[in-house]
Amino acid sequence: MAKVIISCASTGSMHTPTMSPFLPITPQEIAEQSIAAAKAGAAILHLHARDPIDGRPTALPEVFMQFLPQIHAATDAVINISTGGGPGMSMEDRLKAAVAVSPELCSLNMGTVNPALYPLAPRYEPYRFEWERPFLEGMEDIISKNTHRDIRNIIETLGPGGTRFEMECYEIGHLYNVASFADRGLLKPPFLIQSVLGVPGAMSAHPESVYYMRTTADRLFGKDYVWSLFGAGRHQMPTCTMGAIMGSSVRVGLEDSLFISKGQLANSNAEQVLKIRRILDELGLDIATPAEAREMLGLKGRDNVNL
Repeated sequence: MAKVIISCASTGSMHTPTMSPFLPITPQEIAEQSIAAAKAGAAILHLHARDPIDGRPTALPEVFMQFLPQIHAATDAVINISTGGGPGMSMEDRLKAAVAVSPELCSLNMGTVNPALYPLAPRYEPYRFEWERPFLEGMEDIISKNTHRDIRNIIETLGPGGTRFEMECYEIGHLYNVASFADRGLLKPPFLIQSVLGVPGAMSAHPESVYYMRTTADRLFGKDYVWSLFGAGRHQMPTCTMGAIMGSSVRVGLEDSLFISKGQLANSNAEQVLKIRRILDELGLDIATPAEAREMLGLKGRDNVNL
């Protein structure tokens, strides 16, 4: 069995600051928590940015550049910049930071989804910032838009610079979208397939979903892919554990779940990395270093990014 790549998604764009005092918001917090996650064993750091004043999602390159160079200098981890952005962001905005940096890896959502966190809105009164409740309530009527034209635009914009993609697949149909772009030569192996399970409004994290994702990817891609997965919220550790047993790499982080165990908030991203690492160790699985992850994924190397 291949070594397991641990990815860590440190902050994301869906959770809001009131939900956890440990969610990193400022560039310094994002940098410190990402560096600690890398030291704990994360080979890939999946990164979003937030407004330093009130923690709302932002795509501004100047905010990314307040923490990316620090992470790059302090770790050997693969920097993976999100192109998903956040609700309401234009495609142009979603791509700005990645275009500026030309990173080794970027996320690439392989289809449109309906993230549905709006039932959480009444749970957190009072909110720290006035934008949070309307933001959550607004998810009842938004889509995370990723048309085939959007996907092609991201590939054709970033691919020529050697950036490869973490292809986020929220549904079985998204795997077929990967296959369609691969058949046309726009995506080339090895494919990093990230199964995203348990997000409200998308595919469940039921064990049958994990199995279905794996068997479908096997049929479509054979040996030409590296499989990774994560479970959102309470599904995080069980889904990662099941996937690892079946041969997957794993992703954890406060973007995906704010908790370390039932009812207990995680105090950092590194705490989640250390927990999944303990589970992987108990399963007798070997953890990939950043250098090994680069080799497995065919990445261009940390010296070939604009940092």
